[in-house]
Amino acid sequence: MSPTPHALDRLIQEFTKLPGIGPKTAERLVYYLLKQPKENLSLLAESLNQVKTEVTVCSRCYRFSDQNPCLICADKKRDHSLICVVAESQNIPVIEKTNAFNGLYHVLGGLISPLEGTTPDKLHISELEARLKANGVKEVILALNPDVDGETTSLYLSQLIKPQGIKVTKLARGLPMGADLEYADEITLESALTGRREL
Repeated sequence: MSPTPHALDRLIQEFTKLPGIGPKTAERLVYYLLKQPKENLSLLAESLNQVKTEVTVCSRCYRFSDQNPCLICADKKRDHSLICVVAESQNIPVIEKTNAFNGLYHVLGGLISPLEGTTPDKLHISELEARLKANGVKEVILALNPDVDGETTSLYLSQLIKPQGIKVTKLARGLPMGADLEYADEITLESALTGRREL
């Protein structure tokens, strides 16, 4: 029989399901939350519910948004002939902060990873193909992490897109191999965007 109350055990187990949270960190978070006033916990629970009910997925680019289409896709001032492909929705704000990109985005929803069982059919690749055929796109920028899965996905997409006569580029200098796009600073990312190279 566990010496920890059942409700605590259950919450710790739920926290361990989050990415990057092991059992010890989950336990620390749960005990931290227990020390907080009830109002703070109510606000946290309310925020979690609000995110689930108010945040939607844009039917064009597949990023998380509070409207459909999202503000970026609906913006007529943006360059609709330029699409920046990212792995996850959270990569977009980092690129937007650089003010170096004025096109549209496409969120794949992950990267091709045979080891993890993520195949192209599990990503938003067919939707990207449909956008390219319908919208007069001239260039696709592959803004994917410079690691094995990112390179595999870039190669796959490049071979898929280039035969359509569309220019395919990828982020250039400034991002070392194995770096995570989400944690890159604006200056490094702006440099990588402006110095992108064709595949």
